[in-house]
Amino acid sequence: MTSADILVDAFTRIRQVSHRVVDGLTAEQLSVRINDEANSIAWLVWHVTRIQDDHVADAAGTEQVYTSDDWVDRFDLPLPASDTGYGHSSDDVSAVRVGSGELLTGYHDAVYERTIAYVNGLSDADLDRIVDESWDPPVSLGVRLVSVVSDDLQHAGQAAFVRGLVESGPASR
Repeated sequence: MTSADILVDAFTRIRQVSHRVVDGLTAEQLSVRINDEANSIAWLVWHVTRIQDDHVADAAGTEQVYTSDDWVDRFDLPLPASDTGYGHSSDDVSAVRVGSGELLTGYHDAVYERTIAYVNGLSDADLDRIVDESWDPPVSLGVRLVSVVSDDLQHAGQAAFVRGLVESGPASR
């Protein structure tokens, strides 16, 4: 197994969780927040995908899928096209509303395909390339990709938790 194979497996797991967490939910259920400071499923899955899109596109030197494939217009959110959800206020989280889970999974699938194509082309030596010198120590491509996987899996798990609450009833009061 290569490093690329491990990364493909990790990004595939993120995709699977993202699909499972939105499957069969209504737009209203996707927007439930368990309190005024909590994130909704819609926000969490959108954010997972935005972070992956932003960071992988930056590392690959390509335009983000969000803008290149017109997802920004499909989502039609009152946020800048460059917004990934990082540092969002409660009002910003509330602004991320979608008509269906298919919008979220469609965008995620497009980002996943671009990510897998990029990762499959990487060698182990590529993972040592420095992609961000603003940190001490500077961030390598391998560290950046593991960071994306870690952040995405944590947020996808949060979305799964919220789904459990939504389905059990307390969050839908």
